[in-house]
Amino acid sequence: MNDEIVIAQALNGQIRIHAARTTKMCDDARTAHHCMPTSAAALGRVMTCTAIMASDLKNEEERITAVINGGGPAGTIIVQAYGNGDVRGFIGDPNLYMVREDGHLAVGAAVGNKGTLTVTRDMGLKEPFRGVTELRTGEIGDDFTYYFAISEQTPSVVGVGVLVAPEGHVRAAGGLIYQLMPNASEEAIEYCENIAATQKPVSELIDSGLDLRDIIRTYFPDAEIQASKDVRFHCRCSRKTVRGALAVLKKADLEEMIRDGKGAELHCQYCNTFYSFTTDELKEILEEQNEDR
Repeated sequence: MNDEIVIAQALNGQIRIHAARTTKMCDDARTAHHCMPTSAAALGRVMTCTAIMASDLKNEEERITAVINGGGPAGTIIVQAYGNGDVRGFIGDPNLYMVREDGHLAVGAAVGNKGTLTVTRDMGLKEPFRGVTELRTGEIGDDFTYYFAISEQTPSVVGVGVLVAPEGHVRAAGGLIYQLMPNASEEAIEYCENIAATQKPVSELIDSGLDLRDIIRTYFPDAEIQASKDVRFHCRCSRKTVRGALAVLKKADLEEMIRDGKGAELHCQYCNTFYSFTTDELKEILEEQNEDR
């Protein structure tokens, strides 16, 4: 099954629901960054939450950027998700394999809880919207729940999980977010609280083979499906865009690189791709600069 996000509403429009299957997206990110299990789970959880948030963007080129640094060994996690379903991201330390006493991956300990979650919404306006909240646990789901409540004043339940197989690949990943609308009654609030207390881990539900629509209706039988969107790990970097970055360097910097005779190698952190340029190619870029002037 392809990765996707399904959007629904329930309880006569009092609840808005997003369910996501992100197994391939998270495994592609793990492969690109050569992640060990705990790093893969941490990065995958942030990618899933950010992808769900971006699924509400109206324009394909609009994007949401989430940045987490909790002071733990994972370092900084940065994810960008676009309105068209493209998601890219990286984690400071991809080599973490930390396990709790109960045998589950220790994502919270890896991320830490002594820092912040920053979410930036770039809607093509002059100034993007930016919200910052303190981390609660480093488990990611709890931290996004707190972000929605404090920064966006939207009471939410965020369930997100990445199940990593013993062989190291991502076996199942996804998220389930349901949010109370402004017209929500006390009964609707209580209904959501009961679900939150009893629902199974979303990665377990996805691993069992359940379709996202079935997962939604398991908890919200009256749910009305409104939309579905594909989601994928895809970086927008290219040799052309990287060459463009070299072209805006100062003339003196390009000349120094040419004299060095080693060419240039640029690294995209989001997808871990390296782009190499020979000295002759740097000379071509410099000549183009001189012609433009």
